[in-house]
Amino acid sequence: MIRKFNRNDKQIYIEMAHEFYHSDAVLHPVPDEHFGKTVEEALRKDGFAEIFMLEYDGTPAGYVLTAKSFSQEAGGMVVWIEEIYIRSAYRSKGLGREFFAYLEENRGSDVVRLRLEVEEDNIRAISLYRKIGYEKLDYMQMIKDFRAK
Repeated sequence: MIRKFNRNDKQIYIEMAHEFYHSDAVLHPVPDEHFGKTVEEALRKDGFAEIFMLEYDGTPAGYVLTAKSFSQEAGGMVVWIEEIYIRSAYRSKGLGREFFAYLEENRGSDVVRLRLEVEEDNIRAISLYRKIGYEKLDYMQMIKDFRAK
């Protein structure tokens, strides 16, 4: 089951986000205090972030974090699938496919593109993304952080 995040989900979300950022799916962990900031952004009425809870037989099984932005290149709004985390006991049960179908059905008419990043060695995820129609972009991404290091 896919449902939108609410304040009662805060602790389980933070626990799972911590698990995600200490897994092989990411290049490096992020400070745990970032998770609380994400919760507050997702709970804002006009926030940029949205969190979805993934449940299996009523048990929290994972989460997805998305963010919306405008893209001139795409000609409209883009939903970035920032994070997908499914606990190992619930993988290969269709939750990923279920979420992507949910997102496409509920994306809104202003959304013209879905976009995500994936580690090149995450073969399992890449296989799913290709099966459901995602294509590889040949972009190199660059960042400039303004946070203290």
